[in-house]
Amino acid sequence: MKTKITALVALFTFCFANAQQKEVDEEVSTAKGVRFEKGSMFIEGGISVNTVKDNSNSFAVNPQFGYLIADNIAIGLDMDVSGSTTNKGTPSETKNNGFGVGAFARYYFLELDSRRLKVYGEAGLGYSHVKTEVLNVEDTTNGIKANLTVGLNYFFTKKWAATFALADILTYNNANPENGPSTSSFQLNINLFNNIFAQPKFGLLYKF
Repeated sequence: MKTKITALVALFTFCFANAQQKEVDEEVSTAKGVRFEKGSMFIEGGISVNTVKDNSNSFAVNPQFGYLIADNIAIGLDMDVSGSTTNKGTPSETKNNGFGVGAFARYYFLELDSRRLKVYGEAGLGYSHVKTEVLNVEDTTNGIKANLTVGLNYFFTKKWAATFALADILTYNNANPENGPSTSSFQLNINLFNNIFAQPKFGLLYKF
Protein backbone atom coordinates (compact mmCIF):
# COMPACT_ATOMS: atom_id res chain seq x y z
CA MET A 1 0.00 0.00 0.00
CA LYS A 2 2.83 2.32 0.96
CA THR A 3 4.48 1.61 -2.38
CA LYS A 4 1.28 2.52 -4.27
CA ILE A 5 0.92 5.80 -2.37
CA THR A 6 4.55 6.66 -3.07
CA ALA A 7 4.05 5.89 -6.77
CA LEU A 8 0.88 8.06 -6.91
CA VAL A 9 2.67 10.96 -5.19
CA ALA A 10 5.56 10.62 -7.61
CA LEU A 11 3.18 10.55 -10.58
CA PHE A 12 1.29 13.58 -9.31
CA THR A 13 4.54 15.44 -8.71
CA PHE A 14 5.75 14.60 -12.22
CA CYS A 15 2.45 15.72 -13.85
CA PHE A 16 2.39 18.94 -11.84
CA ALA A 17 6.02 19.75 -12.68
CA ASN A 18 5.38 18.98 -16.35
CA ALA A 19 2.33 21.25 -16.41
CA GLN A 20 4.30 24.03 -14.72
CA GLN A 21 7.12 23.65 -17.25
CA LYS A 22 4.66 23.84 -20.14
CA GLU A 23 3.21 27.02 -18.67
CA VAL A 24 6.69 28.53 -18.31
CA ASP A 25 7.56 27.54 -21.89
CA GLU A 26 4.32 29.11 -23.11
CA GLU A 27 5.06 32.38 -21.31
CA VAL A 28 8.58 32.46 -22.78
CA SER A 29 7.38 31.84 -26.35
CA THR A 30 4.31 34.12 -26.26
CA ALA A 31 3.35 37.50 -24.83
CA LYS A 32 1.56 35.93 -21.85
CA GLY A 33 2.71 37.41 -18.55
CA VAL A 34 4.82 40.21 -20.03
CA ARG A 35 5.70 42.86 -17.43
CA PHE A 36 6.97 46.41 -17.23
CA GLU A 37 9.48 46.52 -14.38
CA LYS A 38 11.91 49.07 -12.97
CA GLY A 39 14.79 49.45 -15.41
CA SER A 40 12.80 48.39 -18.48
CA MET A 41 12.99 50.66 -21.52
CA PHE A 42 10.92 51.08 -24.64
CA ILE A 43 10.87 52.84 -27.99
CA GLU A 44 7.44 53.75 -29.28
CA GLY A 45 6.01 55.74 -32.13
CA GLY A 46 3.85 56.01 -35.18
CA ILE A 47 3.91 57.31 -38.73
CA SER A 48 0.91 58.80 -40.49
CA VAL A 49 0.57 59.81 -44.14
CA ASN A 50 -2.51 61.37 -45.71
CA THR A 51 -2.97 62.32 -49.37
CA VAL A 52 -5.90 63.83 -51.23
CA LYS A 53 -5.29 63.66 -54.99
CA ASP A 54 -4.28 67.00 -56.54
CA ASN A 55 -5.31 68.88 -53.39
CA SER A 56 -3.35 68.16 -50.20
CA ASN A 57 -0.94 65.84 -48.43
CA SER A 58 0.48 65.53 -44.94
CA PHE A 59 2.75 63.35 -42.84
CA ALA A 60 3.72 63.03 -39.19
CA VAL A 61 6.36 61.01 -37.32
CA ASN A 62 6.16 60.73 -33.53
CA PRO A 63 8.95 58.71 -31.84
CA GLN A 64 9.16 58.29 -28.04
CA PHE A 65 11.70 56.82 -25.63
CA GLY A 66 10.63 55.68 -22.18
CA TYR A 67 12.41 54.42 -19.07
CA LEU A 68 10.71 52.66 -16.14
CA ILE A 69 11.72 54.40 -12.89
CA ALA A 70 9.47 52.00 -10.96
CA ASP A 71 7.20 49.09 -11.79
CA ASN A 72 4.50 50.45 -14.14
CA ILE A 73 5.80 54.07 -13.98
CA ALA A 74 7.78 55.49 -16.93
CA ILE A 75 9.30 58.82 -17.84
CA GLY A 76 10.67 59.74 -21.23
CA LEU A 77 11.23 62.06 -24.16
CA ASP A 78 9.30 62.45 -27.39
CA MET A 79 9.70 64.21 -30.71
CA ASP A 80 7.27 65.29 -33.45
CA VAL A 81 8.14 65.94 -37.09
CA SER A 82 5.34 66.90 -39.47
CA GLY A 83 4.61 68.56 -42.78
CA SER A 84 1.57 69.38 -44.88
CA THR A 85 0.51 71.08 -48.09
CA THR A 86 -3.05 72.25 -48.79
CA ASN A 87 -4.70 73.79 -51.84
CA LYS A 88 -1.89 72.50 -54.04
CA GLY A 89 -1.36 74.31 -57.32
CA THR A 90 -3.60 77.25 -56.39
CA PRO A 91 -2.76 80.85 -55.43
CA SER A 92 -3.65 80.03 -51.82
CA GLU A 93 -1.35 77.01 -51.55
CA THR A 94 -0.21 76.65 -47.94
CA LYS A 95 2.79 74.71 -46.65
CA ASN A 96 3.46 73.83 -43.01
CA ASN A 97 6.57 72.21 -41.56
CA GLY A 98 6.67 71.47 -37.87
CA PHE A 99 9.08 70.18 -35.27
CA GLY A 100 8.53 69.54 -31.58
CA VAL A 101 10.24 68.05 -28.52
CA GLY A 102 8.80 67.17 -25.16
CA ALA A 103 8.83 65.03 -22.03
CA PHE A 104 6.20 62.72 -20.58
CA ALA A 105 5.31 60.64 -17.53
CA ARG A 106 3.24 57.47 -17.88
CA TYR A 107 1.48 55.22 -15.37
CA TYR A 108 0.20 51.74 -16.27
CA PHE A 109 -2.85 51.26 -14.05
CA LEU A 110 -4.63 48.23 -15.55
CA GLU A 111 -3.55 44.86 -17.01
CA LEU A 112 -5.86 42.38 -18.77
CA ASP A 113 -5.65 39.27 -20.97
CA SER A 114 -2.81 37.62 -19.02
CA ARG A 115 -0.97 40.98 -18.90
CA ARG A 116 -0.88 41.31 -22.69
CA LEU A 117 -3.17 44.36 -22.59
CA LYS A 118 -1.88 47.30 -20.55
CA VAL A 119 -3.84 50.54 -20.10
CA TYR A 120 -2.05 53.75 -19.15
CA GLY A 121 -2.50 57.42 -18.40
CA GLU A 122 0.12 59.85 -19.68
CA ALA A 123 0.92 63.50 -18.97
CA GLY A 124 3.09 65.40 -21.44
CA LEU A 125 4.69 68.82 -21.82
CA GLY A 126 6.50 70.05 -24.92
CA TYR A 127 7.71 72.79 -27.26
CA SER A 128 6.76 73.13 -30.93
CA HIS A 129 8.06 75.16 -33.87
CA VAL A 130 6.03 75.51 -37.08
CA LYS A 131 6.97 77.32 -40.29
CA THR A 132 4.08 78.35 -42.56
CA GLU A 133 4.42 79.53 -46.16
CA VAL A 134 1.53 81.22 -48.00
CA LEU A 135 1.95 83.17 -51.26
CA ASN A 136 5.74 82.91 -50.84
CA VAL A 137 5.48 84.67 -47.47
CA GLU A 138 6.89 82.76 -44.49
CA ASP A 139 5.82 82.96 -40.88
CA THR A 140 7.03 80.97 -37.87
CA THR A 141 5.12 80.02 -34.75
CA ASN A 142 6.62 78.81 -31.48
CA GLY A 143 4.35 77.15 -28.98
CA ILE A 144 4.00 75.26 -25.74
CA LYS A 145 1.70 72.26 -25.42
CA ALA A 146 0.50 70.18 -22.49
CA ASN A 147 -1.80 67.19 -22.51
CA LEU A 148 -3.23 64.35 -20.44
CA THR A 149 -3.89 61.21 -22.49
CA VAL A 150 -5.37 57.72 -22.10
CA GLY A 151 -3.91 54.87 -24.17
CA LEU A 152 -3.07 51.19 -24.25
CA ASN A 153 -0.45 48.69 -25.40
CA TYR A 154 -1.29 45.18 -26.58
CA PHE A 155 1.69 42.81 -26.64
CA PHE A 156 1.65 40.25 -29.44
CA THR A 157 5.19 39.05 -28.55
CA LYS A 158 7.37 39.52 -25.45
CA LYS A 159 9.03 42.54 -27.07
CA TRP A 160 6.52 44.03 -29.52
CA ALA A 161 3.20 45.72 -28.80
CA ALA A 162 0.59 47.63 -30.77
CA THR A 163 -0.08 51.08 -29.31
CA PHE A 164 -3.36 52.96 -29.30
CA ALA A 165 -3.51 56.54 -27.97
CA LEU A 166 -7.25 56.74 -27.43
CA ALA A 167 -8.15 60.21 -26.24
CA ASP A 168 -6.83 63.48 -24.83
CA ILE A 169 -8.61 64.16 -21.57
CA LEU A 170 -6.98 67.58 -21.30
CA THR A 171 -5.15 69.65 -23.93
CA TYR A 172 -3.50 73.07 -23.64
CA ASN A 173 -1.75 74.97 -26.44
CA ASN A 174 -0.09 78.37 -26.44
CA ALA A 175 1.10 79.71 -29.83
CA ASN A 176 3.26 82.78 -30.47
CA PRO A 177 3.49 83.54 -34.22
CA GLU A 178 6.22 85.82 -35.48
CA ASN A 179 3.77 88.02 -37.42
CA GLY A 180 0.57 87.97 -35.43
CA PRO A 181 -1.05 87.90 -32.00
CA SER A 182 -0.48 85.12 -29.48
CA THR A 183 -3.26 82.61 -28.94
CA SER A 184 -4.04 80.08 -26.22
CA SER A 185 -6.49 77.20 -26.15
CA PHE A 186 -7.64 74.83 -23.43
CA GLN A 187 -9.83 71.77 -23.95
CA LEU A 188 -11.23 69.41 -21.32
CA ASN A 189 -12.81 66.23 -22.68
CA ILE A 190 -15.36 65.42 -19.94
CA ASN A 191 -17.45 63.15 -22.16
CA LEU A 192 -14.49 60.78 -22.49
CA PHE A 193 -16.25 57.48 -23.09
CA ASN A 194 -18.27 58.81 -26.02
CA ASN A 195 -15.20 60.29 -27.68
CA ILE A 196 -12.41 57.87 -26.74
CA PHE A 197 -12.25 56.29 -30.22
CA ALA A 198 -12.98 59.50 -32.17
CA GLN A 199 -9.38 60.03 -33.33
CA PRO A 200 -7.22 57.13 -32.13
CA LYS A 201 -3.51 57.18 -32.93
CA PHE A 202 -1.86 53.88 -33.78
CA GLY A 203 1.76 52.86 -33.47
CA LEU A 204 4.24 50.22 -32.32
CA LEU A 205 6.24 49.74 -29.13
CA TYR A 206 9.45 47.78 -28.68
CA LYS A 207 10.37 46.83 -25.10
CA PHE A 208 13.93 46.01 -24.06
